[in-house]
Amino acid sequence: MQRALPPASAYALGAVAGYAADAVFGDPRRGHPVALFGRAAHRLELLLHRDHRGAGALHTALAVGAVAAGAAALQHRADPLRRTVTAGLAAFTVLGGTSLAREARTIGGALAAGDLAAARGRLPHLCGRDPSGLDEQQIARAVVESVAENTADAVVNALVWGALAGAPGLLAFRAVNTLDAMVGHKSARYRRFGWAAARLDDVAGWPGARLTALLTVAAAEDRGRAWRVWRRDGSAHPSPNAGQAESAFAGALGVRLGGTLQYGTRTEHRPVLGAELRPVAAPDIERACRLSRRVGLLALGTTVAARLLWKGRK
Repeated sequence: MQRALPPASAYALGAVAGYAADAVFGDPRRGHPVALFGRAAHRLELLLHRDHRGAGALHTALAVGAVAAGAAALQHRADPLRRTVTAGLAAFTVLGGTSLAREARTIGGALAAGDLAAARGRLPHLCGRDPSGLDEQQIARAVVESVAENTADAVVNALVWGALAGAPGLLAFRAVNTLDAMVGHKSARYRRFGWAAARLDDVAGWPGARLTALLTVAAAEDRGRAWRVWRRDGSAHPSPNAGQAESAFAGALGVRLGGTLQYGTRTEHRPVLGAELRPVAAPDIERACRLSRRVGLLALGTTVAARLLWKGRK
């Protein structure tokens, strides 16, 4: 049976099945494994927290290491069926493209109906910006930027690490990304403790961010414009990774992204991506969701093919 279905093929079948399951069902409303991981990581943080980078590095190593080791143990000497099931469940757990589009479309629907209050109320489900003073155009911009960034984080990067390391790679990347969201921001509590999680997320997100941009160019109607804006503006963003996807989406959609952002009491003035393009409008949210889906499908095909070719040569 092992000869009939090599490990790379078992992963490929599982990844495709997990992607399909996410496309059909999205994230579960309750009991999501990522939420369970978040609660466990928070309890570990309460035990280890000190205002010190070393304590944060230990927290990150234990949390991510436990996830990777657990997934590796499940696959150790497993038969092909078990490998396929493990990869499928891991992919379904970590991929978030359908729920991302669902949240974005909910906000887009509120804007289309003229219900600015509902759109403001829903925005925190998608990103961490303060929605209280945002107008329709600013909310639409926030949604499109979040769709671009999370296409990289919730879809492409996970599939990249799955191609590199199978189910352990899928789950470990999601653990890193979740920890960064929990402790990686620059607050008084996490400025030092969250340093390791934030830096590890930057490193882990590097390859997938660039693949996201390349696939966005490939999926764009105007590939020349998408390529031009990405290559010119992709590195202008303060994040080493977020600007790659956002600038490519800006060029692909023909809209202007970036600029001033408000996170609670903190204001950030970011470079404008695609400065010569028009401002974002509410209908662009649906266009961004469709683009995200095309990029996700291209990422699935690219990463599965890469794993089959890479492992097939060994």
